[in-house]
Amino acid sequence: MLLTENLKWRYATKKFDPSKKVSPENIERIKEAISLSATSYGLQLYKVCIVSDPVLRRKLLPASWNQRQVTEASHLLILCHYLEANRKHVDDYIKLRASVQKITSEDLKDYGDFVTGKLLEKPDRERKEWNVRQTYIVLGNLLAACAELRIDTCPMEGFDSEAYDRMLGLSAMGLRASLVIPIGYRAAGDLTQHLPKVRKPLDELFITW
Repeated sequence: MLLTENLKWRYATKKFDPSKKVSPENIERIKEAISLSATSYGLQLYKVCIVSDPVLRRKLLPASWNQRQVTEASHLLILCHYLEANRKHVDDYIKLRASVQKITSEDLKDYGDFVTGKLLEKPDRERKEWNVRQTYIVLGNLLAACAELRIDTCPMEGFDSEAYDRMLGLSAMGLRASLVIPIGYRAAGDLTQHLPKVRKPLDELFITW
């Protein structure tokens, strides 16, 4: 499997080459792969900020625990989750699905009511945690897509999400930053790329009945 070989190639890149930029064509390919990610009920309760502006990224650096990948990578992707999952999100999905599949919203009413009921039956804290988990599903597709394109990545949870929210105005959009992923091309001097990949043996990782 070519995917397996590409996943063996990727690693959490610590040093990027600032002179190498991801092409607009590959950014579009990455965006399409993200949009094809599986999400619960198909709702796509996330947004992705793509930051190439070097001035803005320098402002974000202190809120990123001064991890240089944020400024040295070609682009900075920020996966954001909605602060709330509500009936409007479901209604918007039903309208979009009806349009794409050439059916009426009324045909999907039972499904819409079911999804809304499942969302609203969750306690607030559980629903918010569920929203965050949607971005981790997206992360898997993002990392795999970049590996296929031989674009380096470094998924990061180490950042001040509240500071990101303030600087990017995310709260006003009903969003919060979940994950930060610098993407670009590894620097020749990043010694981490030469280390063997450490993974548990398959017979230890899997249970088969």
